[in-house]
Amino acid sequence: MTDPMALVTDSALGLAAWLLAARLWRVERMWALAFVFTGVAAFCGGVFHGFGDEWRLLWKATTFSVGLASFFLLAGTDRRLQLVAVVKLIVYLSWMTGHDGFVYVIADYGLALTLTAIFHPAKKWVLGSIGVSILGALVQQAHLTIHERWFDDNDLYHVIQIVALWMLYRAADDVSRPGSFTTSATAPRSTPPR
Repeated sequence: MTDPMALVTDSALGLAAWLLAARLWRVERMWALAFVFTGVAAFCGGVFHGFGDEWRLLWKATTFSVGLASFFLLAGTDRRLQLVAVVKLIVYLSWMTGHDGFVYVIADYGLALTLTAIFHPAKKWVLGSIGVSILGALVQQAHLTIHERWFDDNDLYHVIQIVALWMLYRAADDVSRPGSFTTSATAPRSTPPR
């Protein structure tokens, strides 16, 4: 096993994502799917880091799953963003077919989070999630570690991302509660009287 702690922390991230997806499933289906694909990406990434970097297809599955997660997050935020989400997904998957850098994953997810913050009514939670995600990305890209072998920059990034996911969950949960705020773009369409 090449990086057992990355397997553990990625699995914790995946489990957290799936638990939050289950809680959102009935009220925010698109965001729940974003959490499902975040979990898929985390588990694929954990196996990739844990058992060796020679499994290139597993890394592709990881990066593509994050792209799908950001697609569902964006498409589920506001109907006006659905076409943007489709175009962004096509461009991202096309680019990632020939590239492996995690910085592109961060850029794609960052764009989705930025647009979500602009359009989502629970801005405080989305902006908080963005702040925590930026912190995680900086830690990961700067290669900050607690311990070189047992808790490196990837492990720390995974733990930080659990907090960011919880904040996104809170954004969706706040909007889905009875009596919460709605906007004209997110309010259900009413049927005309007969």
